[in-house]
Amino acid sequence: QVQLVESGGGLVQPGGSLRLSCAASGFAFSFYAMSWYRQAPGKERELVARIGSVGGRTNYADSVKGRFTISRVDAKNTVYLQMNSLKPEDTAVYYCKAVLSTAVNYWGQGTQVTVSS
Repeated sequence: QVQLVESGGGLVQPGGSLRLSCAASGFAFSFYAMSWYRQAPGKERELVARIGSVGGRTNYADSVKGRFTISRVDAKNTVYLQMNSLKPEDTAVYYCKAVLSTAVNYWGQGTQVTVSS
């Protein structure tokens, strides 16, 4: 059974840090590009960061460049999102996504991140 399980969300103060994890199982993790998306109340789901499979190239939304870092450890079937200098506008449900092709992709259930004082 394919599973993507996010963890690490919670309440953090502005300027603080949080590290999200997404543990994958049931598929060949190392062949999949992995992404983090987020969706805030009343807003569209947006791509936050992406990391490729072979080569591990990364891409970030302009709003998080310099603050967030995506990484993966294939031996652990896990992708991470290190979030620093958090802002209230980062508040959202964060989802991980695994993509092999347009026809083969999987979503996690999401984890809540709330940035507030």
